[in-house]
Amino acid sequence: MDELTPRQILDRLVSFPTVSRSPNLDLIDWVEAYLAGHGIESHRHWNEDRTKAGLFAHVGPWVEGAVVLSGHTDVVPVDGQTWSSDPWTVTERDGRLYGRGCCDMKGFDALALWALVRAHHAGIARPLQIALSYDEEIGCLGAPPLIDAMQGVVPKGTAVIVGEPSRMQLITGHKGGAGFHVHVKGYEVHSSLLPQGVSAIMEGARLIQWINDRNAEIQAAPRGALGARFDPPFTTLHVGMIEGGTAHNITAADCRFAVEMRVVPDDDLEALAAAFEAESARLDAALKARRPEAGVHLQRFFGVPALTPEADGPAEALLRQLTGQNAAGVVSYGTEAGQFQEAGYSAVVCGPGDIAQAHQPDEFLSLAQFQAGHDLMKKLVEQLG
Repeated sequence: MDELTPRQILDRLVSFPTVSRSPNLDLIDWVEAYLAGHGIESHRHWNEDRTKAGLFAHVGPWVEGAVVLSGHTDVVPVDGQTWSSDPWTVTERDGRLYGRGCCDMKGFDALALWALVRAHHAGIARPLQIALSYDEEIGCLGAPPLIDAMQGVVPKGTAVIVGEPSRMQLITGHKGGAGFHVHVKGYEVHSSLLPQGVSAIMEGARLIQWINDRNAEIQAAPRGALGARFDPPFTTLHVGMIEGGTAHNITAADCRFAVEMRVVPDDDLEALAAAFEAESARLDAALKARRPEAGVHLQRFFGVPALTPEADGPAEALLRQLTGQNAAGVVSYGTEAGQFQEAGYSAVVCGPGDIAQAHQPDEFLSLAQFQAGHDLMKKLVEQLG
């Protein structure tokens, strides 16, 4: 089988509409077959209903210490967006590659697959691995079980490069995150009989006010050393959508909203999540005391640990050697890097493209960024050899 160029691989990856709500198995089938065609064995990790799979592979000596190239295979929907070209076909114009996932993050995935095959054929002294996950776009759900599945199947790696778009800048820290779906259940009565009912909207507003109060406290508190490097330089809690109610003159039977937390490495993500859960439990008990039908139900739908800058981390050292960069940055979005770090790997973020393009109509990756990513991979393969 011929070695494909990064652009040829990107064309194939983008052609698979791997929106998070849909299976990704066509893409995984193709990757598995492509690697097998070059004599590379890959391994799948299936989700619970076997509609999606992550994939990992190892080339080079069967020893620990590999460099791991990590990316996700899922993309966000194009529903309701106006595109100038087919989002599932890579279209080149004006020095840019347009298509869903070109930037976030099939551009990096294509480069990583190219590097894995090139390293396998070139012969390398230090091993290289790839890890492709699913369901990153709905809360980095697929990476932790994939990381677990890698243990004992391939030798453990040392340095992880997560290729989220960073304009090829070295990123050594990002915020952690957690999210809750909140359902406040009320009891309907005519609004003229307000004390006899429970308004889910008015009670849900108490939890939202608790969130506002926490934001005010956090922003008034002294900045931690790590948090001060972020923009904004503190933890934030946010409610972006809310729905509920039947009519203006009926106490609302239901109120639903989602809470998002973005937590700087200085702060304790789980402690903040536990505080929100405790406040929700307090309100739940109060509502049930008024009407047994009422209450608060929480569903945590994601939790992503922060990436904390490492002192003398091997991943950072490797990227500095490859890129020549002396400075390292932090970002406020979350990635799988914190999950790798939590599992005992050294991790950084570095990938082609601008995060501002992620999830947008006419999403694009500039040719210059794609070439910069290719140059980095060529240097990586050379160094491993």
